[in-house]
Amino acid sequence: MPESHYQPRLKTHYEEKVRPKLIEQFGYTNPYEVPRVEKIVLNMGIGEAVSDSKKVQSALADLALIAGQKPATTRARKSIATFKLRDGMAIGGKVTLRKNRMYEFLDRLVTVALPRVRDFRGLNPNSFDGRGNFAMGIKEHIIFPEINYDQVTDIWGMDVIVCTTARTDEEARALLRELNFPFRQ
Repeated sequence: MPESHYQPRLKTHYEEKVRPKLIEQFGYTNPYEVPRVEKIVLNMGIGEAVSDSKKVQSALADLALIAGQKPATTRARKSIATFKLRDGMAIGGKVTLRKNRMYEFLDRLVTVALPRVRDFRGLNPNSFDGRGNFAMGIKEHIIFPEINYDQVTDIWGMDVIVCTTARTDEEARALLRELNFPFRQ
């Protein structure tokens, strides 16, 4: 599928406002040094999949709606008898978003989904891994506007991992803060 000349709002914001501000703040000399968001990985693990395999299909359909592309099924690597888990059993799904889809998702996450979270006090500014990647958990996948609340039978949580090209957590935090991530003070 050829890329269209449409550019997401957040990508334009990054190129026009965020990049110059980061260059000023950290004194980068090479334009490729400036941190940017590389990819976003969405992961949904379904614990109840052990007793009902239809739940995985339902969750994957919801994940496809949220991400805008088909998720890959994640399978159990080994059997665990106490959890009634068999090797190769479908237990969740994951999606990797890049380029325009990634910016579109980030925009929806920050402007629409996170404000819909009950008792939301901001993201933990310490959820970085030491190499400039940010991870967060979402307890209810129904905060996304693509999910029709009335048709949902189960509510699942999901992980959102934002991978950046930043070398340090401080650079990544500055990048995400400029992209309007609502960090706690």
